Amino acid sequence: MVLEAKRLEYRVVEITPGIGQLAVFRLSGQRQVPVLVDGDSVLADSSAIIRHLETCNPEPILIPENQQERGYAHLIEDWADTTLANAVRATLLQAAANDPDLRIALVPEDVPESLRQVFKEIPCGIIGGVTELLSQGEKEQLLMSLKELCNLIESCPYLVGDSLSIADIAVASQLSLLKFPTSSGSLLQDKGCPGFKDNPSLHALFHWRDQIEDSLFHQGSIEV
Repeated sequence: MVLEAKRLEYRVVEITPGIGQLAVFRLSGQRQVPVLVDGDSVLADSSAIIRHLETCNPEPILIPENQQERGYAHLIEDWADTTLANAVRATLLQAAANDPDLRIALVPEDVPESLRQVFKEIPCGIIGGVTELLSQGEKEQLLMSLKELCNLIESCPYLVGDSLSIADIAVASQLSLLKFPTSSGSLLQDKGCPGFKDNPSLHALFHWRDQIEDSLFHQGSIEV
């Protein structure tokens, strides 16, 4: 999303869990994505990648120049990349454990069909046993935080200041694990986590996420 905001040319390389992670480790020294390869520079971690892109390609500015707004933006981005990311990831894994169609939709398209079916047929109890599930209290806390975000965007389309920032991008990207946007492809579009993707109180938040994506990928606009 940051690459799109900067209008930079790039190529996406999808990583298949397992074998693909070994290639990532050899490249970057760790097994997780995202990893950005920019010439001779190899950067891991989304925050480090954003800082690199902001330095090399300052327009449009995604890290506010105003000191107070910059502080707010960094705090929200850090919360989105840690607390929110962990919660939505666990919620998605739990949803996938209970929904074979969601599981198979999450498998990368280049995985052979025979192996895709194996993922679909794994009993949900096995998946649930190896994933970190949220307690009911943690789910309620996540829902409460998302409702507070709805309140923040009610009168202004941006979380910090009057233009798109890393705060908006960090939050919007995590929301896509609760309800997949159009950009996720036909297999995943509108799939997601029950209790969140179909929650009427979060409709405005997902609409806000969709508008941000539209503004980046289709050069549309964000409206209140």
